[in-house]
Amino acid sequence: MGRTKTKKKLRATTAKVEPSSSVATKPPPSIPSLLEKAQTLLTQCNYELAHKFLVRVLDHEPSHVSARELLGEVQLEMGELDAAKQTFESLLPPSPYASTPPSSSAHLNLAQLSQDPHGALRHYQAAVDILLPQLKGKKRALGEESSDAEDEVGAKAVSALAAMVEIWMSDLCFEDEAETKCENLATLALQTDPTSCEALQTLASVRMSQKRPEEAQQYAERAWERWKDLDPDSPAVPPLPLRLSLARLFLELSLYLNALTILSAVLATDDQEVEGWYLEGWCFFLMAEQARETKVNVGGLTWEELSRDSRDCVETCQTLHKAQEHPDEQILQHAQEIIAELAAAGVEPSLEDDLVQDADGDDDAWVDDDGDVDME
Repeated sequence: MGRTKTKKKLRATTAKVEPSSSVATKPPPSIPSLLEKAQTLLTQCNYELAHKFLVRVLDHEPSHVSARELLGEVQLEMGELDAAKQTFESLLPPSPYASTPPSSSAHLNLAQLSQDPHGALRHYQAAVDILLPQLKGKKRALGEESSDAEDEVGAKAVSALAAMVEIWMSDLCFEDEAETKCENLATLALQTDPTSCEALQTLASVRMSQKRPEEAQQYAERAWERWKDLDPDSPAVPPLPLRLSLARLFLELSLYLNALTILSAVLATDDQEVEGWYLEGWCFFLMAEQARETKVNVGGLTWEELSRDSRDCVETCQTLHKAQEHPDEQILQHAQEIIAELAAAGVEPSLEDDLVQDADGDDDAWVDDDGDVDME
C-alpha cells in the first residue's frame, strides 16, 4: 500500500515538474541586428568577427543584398581579393542572388579589382547607368530639393565618372578617343553635381592635360573654396586622398602657398601620411628652386632654409615609407632623388630631435591659428 502510494506521488510529482522543465528559449537575433553588429565590427576593424556575423546572416537569407555587399567589403579588408570578387559577382546577373536593379556597389568594387582597364571601364559605366536614373528619380520625388540619400547617390556617380577619367588619362592615354572621353566624362560629373569638389578637380586635371592652365586653376580654386575655411573635422571637408590630389594640382600650377596650406593641414590631421610628407617636401624644394633662381626670398625664407625644410620632409617621408612598407615605390624613388640632389648642394637635414618634433605635428612656424600657412 505504502509503496503504491509513493509511486503515485512520484508520478504525480513528475507530471507536475515536466512542463516546467522546458525552459523558454531566447529568440535568435534578428537579421537587422546581426547586420548592424557586423557593420559596427567592420568600423572597428574586427574583420574576422564581422565575417562570422555576415556568414550567419547569409545562412538564413542567402539573397540578402546588403549582407553580401558588406561581406565583400570585409573580404577586401582581409586581403581575400579572389573571395571578394566572387562575392561581388554573385550580386550581378546571371547569379541567382543578383538584385534588381543590380548592385551599383558591386560594379564599383569589381571595377577597382579589375586588372584590365577596359573591364574596369565597363563596370564603372554600369554603376553610372544604375546610379544616374536613381538620382533623377530622387530629384523628382523630392521636388528638386537635395537630401542625404540624393547626395550619396550623386557622390557615388561622380566618383565613378572621375575614376573613368583617370583611366583614360593614364592607362588609355594614347587611345585616339582619350581626350574626347575625358572631356565628356568630366563634364557629366560636374553636371551631376556642380558643387562636387571631386568633379571640379577632375575637370581641372583634364584642363591641365589639355595645356589650359588658366581654366585648370579656376576649377581647382573653386574646389578649394568649397571647404578651405571649414573646421578640419567638418564632414564637408573632402577625404585625405582628394585633398592630396588638389595639392598636386596646385603644385602643377606653381601655386605653392596654396599647396602648402593644404599639406600642412593634412599632416596636422595625420602625421603618418607618407604622400603628405612627400608632397610637402617637393613643394619646399620647388619653392627653394624659385628663390634661388629669382634671388628673392619666398615667405621671408632663403633658398637654403627652404631646402632644409624640403630635406627634412623627404627624410621623414623615406622613413615612414619603409616603416609602413608603402606600396607606391615612385614616391620613395623621387624622395631619394630629392635627397641626393639636396645633399649634392650641401643641404643637410635638421637635427634628429627637430625631425621628431616636426613629425609629431609641431609645425607652428608655418601654420597660424586659422590653419593657414603663415609666410610673414
